[in-house]
Amino acid sequence: MPLARAGLPAGVIRCGSLLVLLLLWQLVALRVHDPLLPAPTAVLASLFHHLTAGELLHHLGMTLLRVLAAFVIAMTVGVAVGVWMGRSRLANQLLDSLLVLMLNLPALVAAILCFIWIGLNETAAVIAVALNKIPTVITNIREGARALDPQLLQVGEVYRVPRLTVLRRIVLPQLYPYIMASARSGLALIWKIVLVIELLGRSDGIGFQLGTYFQFFDLTSILAYTAAFAAVVFVIEALLLRPLDRRLNGWRS
Repeated sequence: MPLARAGLPAGVIRCGSLLVLLLLWQLVALRVHDPLLPAPTAVLASLFHHLTAGELLHHLGMTLLRVLAAFVIAMTVGVAVGVWMGRSRLANQLLDSLLVLMLNLPALVAAILCFIWIGLNETAAVIAVALNKIPTVITNIREGARALDPQLLQVGEVYRVPRLTVLRRIVLPQLYPYIMASARSGLALIWKIVLVIELLGRSDGIGFQLGTYFQFFDLTSILAYTAAFAAVVFVIEALLLRPLDRRLNGWRS
């Protein structure tokens, strides 16, 4: 009998899969007994040390601030331009080639250009990250804008519903699945790019620390910082994105 049908909550199943992974990791580490594969217990001890005696919270906080700033910029610009391109043929024709170019621009190139043109500062770091996410948001939202139900829009026109009400009651509910998909995939992409940006041109953050520990081949500390980073991702997904997704798209069920 599948676990889901046995009445087990989805959260328990997800946690169970992680525990199985950790158990296998522990068994393999004990079997290999190699410093290049530290056991989860060693990583946990290192994580506790960095939390209490190190600067993990400071670096994690700086990374989170960059992620938040880049995410807000990418979603705001991406949703606005995506709706515009999806509802305007002229806008789509004007911006489509640029969108294709931006979609295929490597994150490393965007980072280097921003650091050269703007400088090794926070503004350049955030802009470099946002530039890599905005095109994917535009692409998703454009498809959502094209898929809007024309009959619902016509109802708004016939009854002379104010534009703000049409946007809030007709347009946005149909775009919520596309917005949430962009937000969840975008957040995952932004996490990764921020670490690269920090490794290249910042003096703090998780990416900077990972680069530092790499120079000393301190794999246990690398995994400890990665674990802290992953824990934050899981918390955001479980406490923010999933509940928000259910709330915004609950009317579809």
